[in-house]
Amino acid sequence: MSQNTLTIPGLEQVYDALATAIDGAGPEKTELFLVKLALMNAQALGDPEQFQRHLAAALSDL
Repeated sequence: MSQNTLTIPGLEQVYDALATAIDGAGPEKTELFLVKLALMNAQALGDPEQFQRHLAAALSDL
């Protein structure tokens, strides 16, 4: 894991912000918003293989 791993309170803060943003985007724009967010985070991550691992983890047990 990275040195920048979020704490539980940090993850809760991110979750709350994400939920608010999804609500703000509205049902008709949620998918576009999430794709834009994922691409921006992939750019910030700077590691396509790590992003692939994140995709796989997010897809597991949906």
